[in-house]
This record gives sequence, structure tokens and C-alpha cells, in this order.
Amino acid sequence: MAQNNGLMNFPTSVIFILLNEFAERATFYGMKTILVLYMRTKLDYTDDNSTEIFHIFVSLVYFFPVFGAIIADSWLGKYKTIFILSIVYAIGSVVISLGAIPPLNLPVREMTILGMLLIAIGTGGIKPCVASFGGDQFKLPEQAATLAKFFSLFYFTINAGSFLSTLLTPTLREDVHCFGQYDCYSLAFGVPAILMIISIVIFVAGKSLYKITKPTGNMVVLVWKCIGNAIVSRSKEKRINPRSHWLEYSEPKYGKTLVKDVKILLRILVLYLPLPFFWALFDQQSSRWTFQATRMDGRIGGITIKPDQMQVINPLLILAFIPLFETAVYPILSKIGIRRPLQKLTFGGLLAAVAFAISGFIELKLEAIYPAPPTTGHTQLRIYNPMPCQYKFDLPDKLSGIVVNHQDVYLSDQISLPVNLTSWKIQAQLNEAEASPKCPSSASLMVTPMDKEVVGLSLAMKQNELSFVEFEDSPSKSKTGLPLLRFLTNFEDTLHLINQDSSEDIIIENMKRFTVHHGEWSVFKNANETIGTISVGTGGVYSYALSKDDTGNITMKEHILSPANSVHMLWQVPQYVIMTAGEVMFSVTGLEFSYSQAPVSMKSVLQACWLLTVAIGNVIVVALTHFKMFDSQAAEFFEFAVLMVIDMGIFVLVAMRFKYVDHAEEVAEEDEKNAENNIAMEQKPNNGAFTNKAYNED
Repeated sequence: MAQNNGLMNFPTSVIFILLNEFAERATFYGMKTILVLYMRTKLDYTDDNSTEIFHIFVSLVYFFPVFGAIIADSWLGKYKTIFILSIVYAIGSVVISLGAIPPLNLPVREMTILGMLLIAIGTGGIKPCVASFGGDQFKLPEQAATLAKFFSLFYFTINAGSFLSTLLTPTLREDVHCFGQYDCYSLAFGVPAILMIISIVIFVAGKSLYKITKPTGNMVVLVWKCIGNAIVSRSKEKRINPRSHWLEYSEPKYGKTLVKDVKILLRILVLYLPLPFFWALFDQQSSRWTFQATRMDGRIGGITIKPDQMQVINPLLILAFIPLFETAVYPILSKIGIRRPLQKLTFGGLLAAVAFAISGFIELKLEAIYPAPPTTGHTQLRIYNPMPCQYKFDLPDKLSGIVVNHQDVYLSDQISLPVNLTSWKIQAQLNEAEASPKCPSSASLMVTPMDKEVVGLSLAMKQNELSFVEFEDSPSKSKTGLPLLRFLTNFEDTLHLINQDSSEDIIIENMKRFTVHHGEWSVFKNANETIGTISVGTGGVYSYALSKDDTGNITMKEHILSPANSVHMLWQVPQYVIMTAGEVMFSVTGLEFSYSQAPVSMKSVLQACWLLTVAIGNVIVVALTHFKMFDSQAAEFFEFAVLMVIDMGIFVLVAMRFKYVDHAEEVAEEDEKNAENNIAMEQKPNNGAFTNKAYNED
């Protein structure tokens, strides 16, 4: 096989595998980073529905590796499995990006769900194959040391791809404008889709250099067959042929060695039962924590951190924390008695609980500055008066004699909604002392509030007659986290909003809400007559009442419905740091523990089961979100923190019963025994015992 002396004597084929993995991981994390914001802002899903769909998707991503491993090991082999499922993956990426192109008028929700499903099948299916396919390229034992370096570089490649795409796609999403919209999700999804196609091209380009092994059978399938056979045989033989352990009923068909290894596997899987809850917390970095960041201020000097870019902290820190923990943190912990793998794993789970407690306290701070929404069954009434006169408003049985001055606004207390949805009659009466030809005397409107959080009403002029305009006027912040603006006028001149830094020009539509970037903006009439300047902050919700007097002079008054975000996004850094520290102690230690405690034949099965804990953890998020106990997001964060502590308490009780095993000693004893009986074993009939090439080779 050709060698490359410039890269630690790696087989040349490995270069193609590493580049393929970099592009594939950049594709996945680039798409995943912006996914929840896309579902919330473009597909109009609620926060809860976006969270549920996102975590169903992540759950499938970690569920399909089981099938990918079975397909590769039992039928197609690793190369064909990676190639075919990568095509499925690329199709899914293209489907999502096409659905995000507005002029195509495609069924966006359906396209997105289909694309997510194809991506889950593709990335999940190839997940167990790529690293092991890279390992197949090395000649052992001669290249054992180089193989270890390959896996370190492979892990670095994953995090490098994640880091770069997590920075890039939010920038494409928000800072690029396309198809007449104030963002460009089609490009933000399209770039990862192109990267996935490139990854396939790179992978196929190295085919002539690859060492491709034939499928030899999958241990996951064999384990299930062994367990199934034991259950069936026990139901038939437990009275006539009792055994000390129910799995031993499989020994006649599968042999004592496999049965013994499956027993050890099941003992480890009992330890796995509490572990999914960690992933229920960990994977909310891409959902709930991202939503939290949209309500925070990301400005640092002349740059602005995007809410979804906060996720970049995890891959950045993970590369630094792994060597740091080995050289400094673990020696310190050992001095206070935390030495064994299961102790470290428990500590990692508790760190996740601490991270969520911190996010809960941040959420309490955010909720304290939110406008209080009406309670269920109530609404509020906000009345704007952009007219150059004072008016009095009446709502029979609700409000009476409400006076709203020129360019002023009135916000009612909570008003109970009518049970039968009958309309309200709102009346406006001009103050007689301010009689003017520019101010008609009265107007009335029939309003059906339904379940609106805030009913907005604005006076307007139509053919010299006074009228009302009704609209939804919730103070809720924009789904994107950008400032949200509305202009209310009593004239028909064209207004422009021009950014003082970028010279971006937006034509203002009367009454229509829209988002802009934070900063200084100038308001112009007909693009050349300056009316005034406004300053809007991230997350702020603003209304501007503009009025023209008899001389044609236009005045503008600002009304802040929700203040700009005042809690800085960097306050999220501690929770990300602690969660990443928890990941190192939980995930890395858990994998090392599983690998060391599993019999040689069961190591791949344990890897599959570990990925399933991630899938189950995301299912837990879906369940708790769907059957939510609290309306407050802060309370939900605290709920996860408390449940994580309880979960780790259960894990400690289970772990206390576990006895560590040194499989190196067992392997040495088994090798000696096999050497003594090798000739006899070759000559002895199999007596019907099942033979599996992959298992026997191990």
C-alpha cells in the first residue's frame, strides 16, 4: 500500500478518509446549528414544537448507527455502506436547502422533515463505519502506534469541521440577504449541502487506494439471536433442564464463550440505564440554550455574536479540555477520592446539572425584564393616536373615558375575553377643544379579540374620515432576536429607513412589523427629507408614531414595547464551559470504561449501545417538552437539573454493585488454555454450536 511520509507514515488512503470526515461533519453541524431557528422563524413552529422535532431528529441520528453497522458488517461492507448512505445524506441536505428557497414555492415543512429524515439515515448509518474503515487501512501490529495517532487526528478533524461550520452558517443565515428576505437560510443550508457532495467526491477519489474488507457478520445481530434463543429455550426447558442463569439455555447452540460474554455485556448495560438523561441535557445546547441566546445581547465592540454561534464553545473547549483533564484535573480529583471511572462519570453528570441550574438562573434574570403577558383567557388593548389631536376612547363594560394625547399610546390592564367571542365596540371621540379640519370628530370599530395577547388599534385617515386599523401588537421579542419595528402614520408619503453604517435602505410599509439589525437608522421622507434618527437594540420591540401637521412638518415619537436585550450573551459561557467539562468526564470516561470492561467480542456492541443512550436521551427531551409541567422556561431548566441529580443518585446505587473486571488477565488465561487444546479443538466436532467468523476471529 502506498505510504505518505509527510503525514506520520499514514497510508495515503487515510488522507481521503480524513478529508471526507471533515466535510461531512461540517455539513452536519452547519445544518444542525441553524435548524431550530429555521423551524421557529421560517416554518412557524412554536419553541416547544421546534424543540420536539429537533430532538426527534437527533434521536434518529443516534438510532440509525445500529442499522448502519448491521448493513456494513453483514451485507455491503464498510465502503459500499458509506458510499450509498452518503448519497442519501446528500439528497437530504439538498432537499432542505431547496425547500428554503422562497421563489420555488415548495411545501417547506414537508421538504424540511423529509430532508431531516434522509440526513438522519445517512449520517447515522455511516457513523459507525468511517472511523473503523480508516482503521482498516493500517497494517497491524506494525502500524499500531500510527493507528493511535490516526484516531486522535480523526477526533480533531470532527471537531475542526464542527467548529468552522458552527461559525460560518449562522453568518450566512443572518448577514446575507437573498430573495428579498432579511436573511438567507437557503444559502446557509446550501453550503453544507455542497460540502456533503464534495465529501462524497473525495471519498470515491480514494477508492483505488483503499483496503476494502468483506463483511464477516455483525455481533449485534449475533447477540440478539443468542438472547432470543435463550428466552425461547428457557420457556421449553426450564423444568426438565434447569440452568443457573437464563442465558445458559443458549449454550448448546452458541457456545459457552459467547454466552459468558453476553452475560458481561448485560451487566454493563444495567449501568447504562440511567445514562441517557445526561444526553437529554447535553443536546439542548442546540435547542433551548440557542433560544435563550436569542433573548440576550451578543454585541462585543464592533462585532455581534449570533445566538446559534454560541454552540461553537463546545467543540473549541473539548479539544483543550481532554489533555487538560488528563494532566491537571484528574490528578486533583484523585486527591479527594474521585479516581475510578464510574466516579468520574457521576461527577460529569452532576456538572451537567450545575450547567442547567446556571441556565435557569440566567432565564430568571431574562424573565424579570420581559413584559408580563396576560394570563389565560385575558388580553390587553393598546391604542395608538398618530393624529395631531387628542381623542377619548370608550369600550362599554371594559374601559371608559380613556384619553390618548397626540402621538401617544395607551396600554390597558388585563381584560377578560368574552366566552362567546362577541365583538367589542370601540369608540373614539375628538376632544372638542381641539377641533380641527385635520381631526375628524369620531369613529367606531367592532373588534373581536379572540385569543390575541395584545390587540393593537391605531387611528387613521381615509378620505378625510377617521377610522381604526386593528392588528396584533404583542410585545414578544422577534423569533430571530433582531429588533422588531412598526411605524404608524396618518399620511401616505413614502418613508425610507437607512442604516447609518451600511447604507442599507428599507422602504417602510405603514402598520407592518419588520426586523432590522441593531444600530443607528435614519428615517427619510421620499429618500431625501430627513425626519429623524432612531437607535434600536438587539431584541427590542418598538413602535413609532409619525404625524404630519397643517404645515407639512412631520414629527416622530418612539414607544418601546419591549426593551432591548440587556443580559449579555457571554453570561452563557459558564454553562457551556461546565457542560463541556461534564461531557469530557461523562462521555470520554464512559467510552473508556465500556471499552475496558467489555469482552473483546462485545466492544463493538457496547459502542452501538452507547450511541443508543444518546438517542434515548433525546427522546426524553421530546417527552418532557410535550408533557411540560411548567410554563416558565427557567422552571423547566431547574426541572432538568433536579432530575439529573436524582438520576445520578440512582446511577451511584447501581454502580456500587458493579465489580470491575481485568479482561487482560482473562484473555491471557484463555490464550494459554486454547494453546494447550488447539489440536483437539480442531479435530472435535462442533456438535451443532453456532459459528460466526467475526466472533471467532476476535
